[in-house]
Amino acid sequence: MGLDRAQVSVWRVLLWQALTGTGAAVLVGLLSGRLALAVSLLYGAAAVVVPGLVFARGLTGRLSSINPGTAVMGFFVWEFVKIGLTIAMLVAAPRLLTDLSWPALLAGLVLTMKVVWLAVWFKSRRRRAI
Repeated sequence: MGLDRAQVSVWRVLLWQALTGTGAAVLVGLLSGRLALAVSLLYGAAAVVVPGLVFARGLTGRLSSINPGTAVMGFFVWEFVKIGLTIAMLVAAPRLLTDLSWPALLAGLVLTMKVVWLAVWFKSRRRRAI
């Protein structure tokens, strides 16, 4: 019996992350009536999605498929860029958002990161049903 390795498109995961972060921000804004909470949550989601987009674009570039060594090196370089961009966005948050709510920002960050696991879970369930 082999392992069921569900492959999920990185672009689809990024789309679901963006939709989840945006939907959660709208919901929080409507329920709380506080725009600052919604914007903080949305910024937290963006701190996951924007670096993820840069990472995915970097990995799908021409240079990443030249040979296996280049692909591995490219992965580490783009992962470093992704982490650096995430940190830069978090450091810049207090300067960019006038009424920043750190709990809302962190909730958006965590919620958006967890979408990856849901995407893998849904994909694996769909494969088993077939």
